Amino acid sequence: MDSIYLTEEDYRQLIKLTQVKKHQQDFSPSINRLKQELKRALVQPVETIPPEIVTMNSRVRVIELKSSSEMTITIVYPEQADFNAGKISILSPLGTAILGRREGDEVIWTAPYCKFIYRIEEVLYQPEAAGLLT
Repeated sequence: MDSIYLTEEDYRQLIKLTQVKKHQQDFSPSINRLKQELKRALVQPVETIPPEIVTMNSRVRVIELKSSSEMTITIVYPEQADFNAGKISILSPLGTAILGRREGDEVIWTAPYCKFIYRIEEVLYQPEAAGLLT
């Protein structure tokens, strides 16, 4: 399985999130998915993360390959999620799937009766590339 790339700070915050939410039944599948992704993480100092990697608070243009529908989303923590504003939670299937991946990568996630394949078209904004190194 491919590795994903995370900053040290994102990794720390996401581990904390999994510990806080683990006892909340409604988050259980999402937390388990995130924990699996964190096991694959190559944790790097913030200064060394390439600008084409999706980090927390990155704004990303993705395309769903079957329908060719395109959307721009920002990956945020659950309390900041606002679908109408394009802010999706890291605990959403798509948020978890694209975190730590790079432009051009294709990610797959399945729902009960279908499978979605998204391609990361472009990282439009990455906090680390913008000089926000904390």
